[in-house]
Amino acid sequence: MCARLNVSALNGLCVIVPLVLIALALCVINQAGPVSAFAENPCHGTVKCLLGDRSYHVREPHDWDGKTPLPVLIHFHGWARQGDLVVVHRRIASATARRGVLLVAPNGLRGTWDFWQANSSDVSFAAKVLQDIARHYPIDQARIYVSGYSYGGAMAWRFACDYDGKIAALLAVSGSINQNENCLYAPNEVRHVHGLKDTVISFPVGPKGDKTYPVALWRDRLSCGSGRSLGSWQARAWLTFERRVWESCRDGLVVLDIHSGGHFIPHGWIARQLDELLKLPFSYP
Repeated sequence: MCARLNVSALNGLCVIVPLVLIALALCVINQAGPVSAFAENPCHGTVKCLLGDRSYHVREPHDWDGKTPLPVLIHFHGWARQGDLVVVHRRIASATARRGVLLVAPNGLRGTWDFWQANSSDVSFAAKVLQDIARHYPIDQARIYVSGYSYGGAMAWRFACDYDGKIAALLAVSGSINQNENCLYAPNEVRHVHGLKDTVISFPVGPKGDKTYPVALWRDRLSCGSGRSLGSWQARAWLTFERRVWESCRDGLVVLDIHSGGHFIPHGWIARQLDELLKLPFSYP
């Protein structure tokens, strides 16, 4: 005996089966985690993001849900480097990835930066990078941090000095601009670290041997009173920082960390600054 086919039932299956498959596909996507904000142009990590005739790199933090607004650390690389090193650097990228911070690393032309004087084209370029990032990611505009090392540290100072947007904090490592500069703008907080034995960019000792001179510009710009010593701290047992802080500023806060070493990004320094800024328990890295 031949069974009679139910045509209406088959038509129903034609509708139900595709819907089930779509639901299963969405479930798989959700299980895989958040979709990249650059899905249409996957430029993450060492793969650079193009922006006109310039470029930059970006690295998202661990366990980001794809929705929560992200604090941003824009970090300027050192001389003869590019941003692809920054986004894999243990003392930079590991610190941001573990603390829910989006790391952005612009690429300097020919591996360097134009920070020597005002009206630098690199300031407008970095501003465009932040604008581009905001088109792809939900950004916490109240927590934009600017950092850099060596020539990149000087570029971070230049950007903080000339950028007309809001900067929550400057985190500079072994690099600065002339302390006599007249900055139009200033970050809410300034955090600077420099080694006394730096032979690449010498520790800027001020008049009469003043070792607080590396942040003289920002102390004046933020109308700070007398600073006070907070003593020493360590991220690693073999490197000790001596900290001085200026809290009685009219417009912000200035922190200076000094160590006895040379020209390098100190282990745990960027991590410590982010922990303090984000009000997190201190951890390493």
